[in-house]
Amino acid sequence: MTMPALRESADGARFKIRRLDELAATLQRLRREGKTIVQCHGVFDLLHIGHIRHFEQAKTQGDVLVVTVTPDRFVNKGPNHPAFTDQLRVEAIAALHAVDYVAVNKGPTAVWAIRMLRPDVYVKGPDYGNFATDRTRGIEAEEAAVMARAITVKTSLRSGVCIVL
Repeated sequence: MTMPALRESADGARFKIRRLDELAATLQRLRREGKTIVQCHGVFDLLHIGHIRHFEQAKTQGDVLVVTVTPDRFVNKGPNHPAFTDQLRVEAIAALHAVDYVAVNKGPTAVWAIRMLRPDVYVKGPDYGNFATDRTRGIEAEEAAVMARAITVKTSLRSGVCIVL
């Protein structure tokens, strides 16, 4: 890849990074166009192939994949974490082909983002399928936020939990 091509690729990835309020407006327009919005949320500190596959599978559930990221101040994954700042994490995620938009969330769970972005489908990874092992109780709050939007179907992807709104 040439330097101008690399620069264009980086600029395209930066276009995907939005503030939550901007993203909400964009998604509202896309919804009017009949697009199905899919949301994934997490820390995604050390991006790996499992995350990439999760995003790719989530994207199959709709037309537009939005990833929201936990802000640095709420990451509770042990000492020296997050290893990368939220700005670096969103930049890395935005570079992925499957991801259409990415934003840093305002709170410790996806509840705020779910309420603000109103996705049609919300997808979590397989390690969040069991409430008993969720130390943060975040998935329960996220499910409650999703339930408030009148869930019609729950199903699962190979990579995790898929909640269809």
